Amino acid sequence: VESMTIHPTCSAFQLGMMGDVEKVARAAATEVHIPTAWNCCGYAGDRGMLHPELTESATRAEATQVTKLGAQYHASTNRTCELGMTRATGEDYHHVLEMLERATR
Repeated sequence: VESMTIHPTCSAFQLGMMGDVEKVARAAATEVHIPTAWNCCGYAGDRGMLHPELTESATRAEATQVTKLGAQYHASTNRTCELGMTRATGEDYHHVLEMLERATR
């Protein structure tokens, strides 16, 4: 694909996996963006469903940056983070491995 924006998850960052996540994304996309304004999405399991204002507040800066980046696709590594980022940005977020599969069909 032409371009992809990755939302780092707290767990992937804490486990030191973001380098691997970026490698997978680069195998699927010509251009990969990782927003510098990323933060925990605030979804926290079911909290984002019950208290959407948490996610809205936590993602405000990143969502603004994501909009400006204008990537073709958006990905992450956790389904609830993908739900939160989809809500925050209006862009459909999918798992980075799904994006790799899509790009290599």
